Amino acid sequence: MAETIFSKILRGELPCHKVYEDDLVLAFLDIAPLSAGHTLVIPKEPAPTLDALSDESAAAIGRVLPRLARAVKEVTGCQQYNVLQNNGPLAHQAVFHVHFHIIPKPNADEGLRIGWPAGKLDHETGAALAERLRAALD
Repeated sequence: MAETIFSKILRGELPCHKVYEDDLVLAFLDIAPLSAGHTLVIPKEPAPTLDALSDESAAAIGRVLPRLARAVKEVTGCQQYNVLQNNGPLAHQAVFHVHFHIIPKPNADEGLRIGWPAGKLDHETGAALAERLRAALD
């Protein structure tokens, strides 16, 4: 995997404002926050995208994300927040090491702002796609 800013943070070569750490996960404040309390949660395992991450590291992140979200809510006073995770440049990933953003949403002008150009899924297309996805899981 290519060297990233997160690799340097994990090795202690770059500082961070650490929020949480265990054997598999590190969480720290984003240096370019969308709102106060914007926290990054990364696996210590070097994987560029979520699909490349081991089950063990994915489970470790899953265990700590709710705890971190509760802490962010408590400290910021924000009851609303986004959890965002991007995979690949077209999906807006800028650092190619798996990471989750916990982004407090205090008001309409702060935090994550996104558009959602929803399409439509017809029954036949949905049924066929779901079948192919189930087969890929086997």
